Amino acid sequence: MLTAEAERDGVRVLDSCVQNRNPFFTLSSRPEVSAPQIVKSIKGRLQNAIQHQVPKAFRRNFHLTSLGAANRKSTEAYVAQQLGHHHMADERVDRMLADFQLQFPDVDLSQPQYSSHGMYLYNLHVVLVHQERWNDICRTRLQTTTDMVVRSARVKGHRLSRVALLADHIHLTVGVPFDATPEGVALSYMNNIAFAHGMTHLFAPSYYVGTFGEYDMNAVRRS
Repeated sequence: MLTAEAERDGVRVLDSCVQNRNPFFTLSSRPEVSAPQIVKSIKGRLQNAIQHQVPKAFRRNFHLTSLGAANRKSTEAYVAQQLGHHHMADERVDRMLADFQLQFPDVDLSQPQYSSHGMYLYNLHVVLVHQERWNDICRTRLQTTTDMVVRSARVKGHRLSRVALLADHIHLTVGVPFDATPEGVALSYMNNIAFAHGMTHLFAPSYYVGTFGEYDMNAVRRS
């Protein structure tokens, strides 16, 4: 019952268990769904299902952590190695692109954040691809892109840990606020970068965004 009801909210229950009388859920959600909506969906639907047996089953607090097919260390390492995965024909271009592989060592995405009612870890891997895989090797334009990414992260309150800017696409790893949606984060970077380039139709009208955390899905299944 909970599974069917939650899916109406864009939330899917993948697995669940009870430990020390506390319910734990492994969930997936649609990209337009925010973390508060996930918590509200699961707690609200479950409370409604057991209302007659336990009128007030849950406290207001919660713990929510993102995870994915790969854990944080693997995801950040993957982004850091992008230049090695996408060599250009001219070595001089590779050397120039090396200046646009950014790491922010003061940002630790393993550290949880706190809202008024709970603790959360909410990390996203975002990939944006140029329209028709167009290659841009103009240093000035590449600098404009990275400057806007860093500026946007600061304005939005994102914890930007890595940027890998290639000739035809860009990877970002960010920790985002509790009320952000994966879709909103991806589109905000896409639109802000386009604005920085004079509203040029720079990116394809699509994106990749995935969650990651300290554990991967296999670790969760084993536990």
